[in-house]
Amino acid sequence: MGVSGVGKSTIGSLLSKKLGIPFFDGDDYHPESNILKMSKGEPLNDKDRLDWLRTLNRLAVNQLKTNSCIIVCSALKEKYREILAYSIESKSKWVFLNGSFEHILERIKNRKGHFMPAHLLKSQFETLEIPKNAIEININQTPNNIVEIIKNEIISKSQFGLFGLGVMGKSLCRNLASKNFRISMFNRHVESKEVDVAVNFKNEFEELSTALAFDDIEFFVNSLQTPRKIMLMVNAGKTIDLVIEDILPFLSAEDILIDGGNSNYNKTKERFDYLKSKNIHFIGTGVSGGEQGALKGPSIMPGGDKEVYEKVKPFFEAIAAKGENNLPCCSYIGPEGSGHFVKMVHNGIEYVEMQLLAEVYTLLKALGNNPDQMADILESWKETNSYLLEITIDILRKKEGDDWLIHKIMDKAGNKGTGNWTTITTAQLGVPSTMIASALFSRYTSFYKDERTAASINFEAKDNSKPNITNTDILKAYQFARIMNHYQGFKLIIEASNSYKWELNLSELSRIWTNGCIIRSDLMVNLVEVFKSTDNLLTSDIIIQQLKSLKPSIKKVVSQGVLNELPIPNLSESINFLNCFTTANSSANLIQAQRDYFGAHTYQRIDDKSNKFYHTNWI
Repeated sequence: MGVSGVGKSTIGSLLSKKLGIPFFDGDDYHPESNILKMSKGEPLNDKDRLDWLRTLNRLAVNQLKTNSCIIVCSALKEKYREILAYSIESKSKWVFLNGSFEHILERIKNRKGHFMPAHLLKSQFETLEIPKNAIEININQTPNNIVEIIKNEIISKSQFGLFGLGVMGKSLCRNLASKNFRISMFNRHVESKEVDVAVNFKNEFEELSTALAFDDIEFFVNSLQTPRKIMLMVNAGKTIDLVIEDILPFLSAEDILIDGGNSNYNKTKERFDYLKSKNIHFIGTGVSGGEQGALKGPSIMPGGDKEVYEKVKPFFEAIAAKGENNLPCCSYIGPEGSGHFVKMVHNGIEYVEMQLLAEVYTLLKALGNNPDQMADILESWKETNSYLLEITIDILRKKEGDDWLIHKIMDKAGNKGTGNWTTITTAQLGVPSTMIASALFSRYTSFYKDERTAASINFEAKDNSKPNITNTDILKAYQFARIMNHYQGFKLIIEASNSYKWELNLSELSRIWTNGCIIRSDLMVNLVEVFKSTDNLLTSDIIIQQLKSLKPSIKKVVSQGVLNELPIPNLSESINFLNCFTTANSSANLIQAQRDYFGAHTYQRIDDKSNKFYHTNWI
């Protein structure tokens, strides 16, 4: 691309012969009306160009079905280039031939038989919008030199880089390579510990045969097309900052770094601002789905500048899981750290979903079921299917020898911090996500194994009778608690969106969580439609009716759990929260009176609509 007279046709023709792929001159596809207009000395307008650009786009799309091609076209505006590359963005690469007005004008004056007169060159320079993402080459070189530069830049360089070959990094590499992207992979070299990790990984899988493998950062960065797109798949926290400092010296302006780990959204904002000062773009991206999800299709939650996201969008959408209508489970979330924020809340919701299934396990066990019988019961719960329910069934069926494996697993649940961050954030924003906090503290409680064992002796249950509940009661209680969990999680997201002015779309967020991620479920599919009309689940008629019909069962199950001394904190919290939230006149008036008594914190009166604050001398 470039203005008329830069030598596009000459360079394109030479490059075509060098690469052995077809060459097409965009000028040959102009309709007669355009040629006639230009030959009269009249510049083309956007309407004149539209059908011409669409024709060239169809040409490119058809060529890519069997091979590749080179098309030369002025493509002076960004919107022209968007039309030309429509639906094939990830397979397109722009080469911008640039030169001075005087140099190009001299060329045009000397060429013969072309329909465009020299005086139109000025209008072309005025129209030109210099592309940000193109190989830019000055035409003050021989055509053969220019062709070599282009060949070396496009053919030998990768489109996308992965930094860090842990479990998720390896799966994403294989996913990208299987979608025919040329990738570069990096893993550090640690003598006698991590040696030739990238090379050995490349040799292990056929789909990585064209991938480039490195353990040297400079070589890795230089192997990528510019502007570079590098996804960091390393541990969250200080490691990310160390990697950024290691890689920065080798980056160029407009390069894009993507943090695909579970980073804290506040740190993502700091890194975004820091890298912006270095003229480097940063995208904080939540990736959910675990090892298999990353390999076969995860749910992807990118946050940052929208125009920067557009440059990595083709890669993300290609590797993402596909939902209804084959739409990718990937969508631009919002600015700054919003991508990592929603991934953090996703994990908070996940904590609760896992805890609820653990409590269902507790109840079914109390009814005398063995793991196989529990799996049969859960398998019959078709109306509440989810990924976590599916894997719980598999876990319960797994045997080791004559016993079930679940009986041999230590009851100490770990965590990697996202549940902790979610709980801190919900407190900072003043949002009552009580079930997430309860699930987190249940994990903390589980870790005190020795103390729990001792306490179980001192507080041994006197009544060992079975709870007076049915499998159906448990199912309905579980369904009730799941709705309350999703209410609280999405409430936290929308309150953060309002606080930070992110303008998050809950329906779209639900959509990308319908497949590929850990919390995918039939309930999430239903929420896509519910959130099209409200951001508050407790105002939805559908949800209200569901909760009303399920409420008797949750009350019965929680009551029986308490009476039989069964630990079901999240099931209990789900009904306790709704009872609190649906109480118009709560006991908080007493708390505010206490605060005024000992601290003169004042209070408002229900019989004064002016919102005036009062203080009483209580003694």
